[in-house]
Amino acid sequence: MHLFQEQAASDMDAALAQIPILDLGPYLAGKNGALDALAGEIKDACARVGFFYISNHGVPEDLITGAFAQSKRFHALPLEVKNRHPLDAANIGYMAMNTSMQAHSTVHKATTPNQNESFFVTHDRPDDHPDVLKGTPLRGQNYWPDDLPGFRDGVMAYFQAVNALGHSLVPPFARALGMAADYLDVDFADENNATLRMLHYPPTEVVDNDFGTAPHTDNSFMTILARMEVPGLAIRLPSGEWLPPPLIPGTFLVNIGNMARRMSNDNFLSTPHGVIVDGNMDRYSIAYFHSPNPYRMIRVAPSCIDDDSPAKYEPRLYADLMKEFYSANYFHQKDHKTVEMKNQYD
Repeated sequence: MHLFQEQAASDMDAALAQIPILDLGPYLAGKNGALDALAGEIKDACARVGFFYISNHGVPEDLITGAFAQSKRFHALPLEVKNRHPLDAANIGYMAMNTSMQAHSTVHKATTPNQNESFFVTHDRPDDHPDVLKGTPLRGQNYWPDDLPGFRDGVMAYFQAVNALGHSLVPPFARALGMAADYLDVDFADENNATLRMLHYPPTEVVDNDFGTAPHTDNSFMTILARMEVPGLAIRLPSGEWLPPPLIPGTFLVNIGNMARRMSNDNFLSTPHGVIVDGNMDRYSIAYFHSPNPYRMIRVAPSCIDDDSPAKYEPRLYADLMKEFYSANYFHQKDHKTVEMKNQYD
């Protein structure tokens, strides 16, 4: 049987025993004590499993359904139209089927490309944006199809909503790390690295070591995932079991990535996950990756270091870590060498 097709039971009680639902309502309403209460819940979830659901998150349901409608419109375009906007060195644009492989993953040896196609967008920077004018690496412009009226507005409305949600979660994450609530603010300032990935998976053709997306950990700080009714995602619990997290209406599924794990000195789990789509229905999901500005240093939080637990990681510029990840995983980046770049913003 194929890797995580040997899965734990997917009933709701079994899932919620492992992956908690965190209610953001009191925190977003500014209730006394709610920030530290949420931080405690985030800390527990990140230390135990690295995943949690969020409810009462403030993103309107019509924006979510609208984003999925726009994603389906894009992926229904002819391949030659989508290929007019190929994924670039800043990780913006269209990535075709079978053009990525989780070669950077330390949790699974990928031998076949991922069976998904994706369209990536970021902050919608105008032509006169300072980073566009300077040609700053990893700070590029979005690509928009000419023949999809309303697509740009619909996608960016959702992007802006989840970007705001991501920013709202930064203070409780800082407290979960044992730091002041504003500890991470400067890292996420001046347009944080934010990527919206609209994924389309056909039913997975499992022949050998095949996946919709092979098991991996995310390279982001945190990921906010919206899903539709077709299942396929599985996460690897610390026990080694693979659990398919059920779809819970009114929630997003959140997981932390390698940058949060790095900042926590490995006290938080960046949990492996992957996708196999069974049956005959296509699967759509929208992953939003919320991370620091590329030109900030990723450092272990001082609260996570002591005489018995020295820092496991040297400070690294996030832009360099990003370029290493892209060059390892995306075929279009294979010929791009990772270049250590001066921190322009510190």
